[in-house]
Amino acid sequence: MVSRRNFLGAGVALAGATAWSRTSAMGLPEAPVMESAATQPPVHPSEGPHYNPVVTLNGWSLPFRMNGNVKEFHLVAEPVEREMAEGMTAYLWGYNGQSPGPTIECVEGDRVRIFVSNKLPEHTTIHWHGMILPCGMDGVGGLTQPTIPPGKTFVYEFDAVKSGTFMYHPHADEMVQMAMGMMGFFVIHPKDPDFMPVDRDFVFLLSSYDIEPGSYLPKVMEMTDFNMWTINSRIFPDVAPLVAGTGDRVRVRVGNLTMTNHPIHMHGYDFEVTCTDGGWVRPEARWPEVSIDIPVGAMRAYEFDAVHPGDWALHCHKSHHTMNAMGHDVPTFIGADKSAVARKIKAVQPDYMPMGTKGMADMAEMSMPLPDNTIPMMTGWGQFGSLEMGGMFTVMKVRDGLEAGDYEDPGDYEHPPGTVAWEWTGELPEAATAPDGSASGSSLPNTPAAHQMPDHGAGHSGH
Repeated sequence: MVSRRNFLGAGVALAGATAWSRTSAMGLPEAPVMESAATQPPVHPSEGPHYNPVVTLNGWSLPFRMNGNVKEFHLVAEPVEREMAEGMTAYLWGYNGQSPGPTIECVEGDRVRIFVSNKLPEHTTIHWHGMILPCGMDGVGGLTQPTIPPGKTFVYEFDAVKSGTFMYHPHADEMVQMAMGMMGFFVIHPKDPDFMPVDRDFVFLLSSYDIEPGSYLPKVMEMTDFNMWTINSRIFPDVAPLVAGTGDRVRVRVGNLTMTNHPIHMHGYDFEVTCTDGGWVRPEARWPEVSIDIPVGAMRAYEFDAVHPGDWALHCHKSHHTMNAMGHDVPTFIGADKSAVARKIKAVQPDYMPMGTKGMADMAEMSMPLPDNTIPMMTGWGQFGSLEMGGMFTVMKVRDGLEAGDYEDPGDYEHPPGTVAWEWTGELPEAATAPDGSASGSSLPNTPAAHQMPDHGAGHSGH
């Protein structure tokens, strides 16, 4: 087991130059650090051109300072601890205290200067994925620049010539560094604030890890058999919801830095893809979708009008990608009678639970012992019971009456009477009558109180 002290101190032990001091950083912009895994409120610019800032799920945007007419940012590449969900922490590499790193935001036409300080145990670079810039700023170690040694700071400076959604990640020991979580979003807002305006603008990255139950470090040599599929290095049930007011124009920007494609599906709506990392999609080239496939190393942004209130699932449609800590070598026991062998195993292991003979749903409802630093494969609870989800899953929550800057979780949706599926008992209930005298659907009670889930005690997490 790698201890936190050994892990976080690896860079200092390898190279004495990595010892950080105020003197060595004199004159640099501040390098703020984020320790929380909660979604931070959007930060409106206090200097430079105005823009409507994005909201990074379970993340934040990096502050900047103005130096003349240049926006200056400071990224620090370093080992980090990322809480993937309550009860599970991963030892990753990232930027400014988190993985993914903070979102960088600027405006089309801005001159940006980004200081990158390396506190890793090895050299690194940053590639500005999809952006138009001078070749020497492209960040490919050995090809377009010398790599950044441990303890050193390099400067990237270029003009933000094209608006859109981009990413950043290393192009040095890329297999290891990206597998360890080094990535982030880069959003360039249009110079014209009337071009493609939205009320709510969400961003998140898709990443994957192979972290064995009870361990903390990803297996960086893994190519296909990942067991943690994440949204901004978070797994359900602790991925933040996307919150919008009824009638808001909403944009969702999704980047994929895993090793497979992800068909992102959102319930309750159709939408149009309006942007890729290649640029904005012309109106005549758009088409309606309810799922959009995000290729490897690509970004897609889609937009819709939030006109349907409710709690709408948003997830990858590859079913294994909505699971946590999945063991891929587990045989299928559906239809097998395990009662005899279960009695024998319980004689030596009283906590043993035979599972899988009728499917896997009981794994989400039964409490079973787990290794430390592990989360159940299927988990999460809603007002009607177990969600039986994990991984790349969250909820788009649309509510009436939300203030423009309100991104707090509004809680469970209160379904109007007659709008929840009910059990058939042999006859249809009488239709409810709307105030105007028209039929408004079933009068069957369907408030949350009528569908209470079992009481599993305070703080139950589905373990």
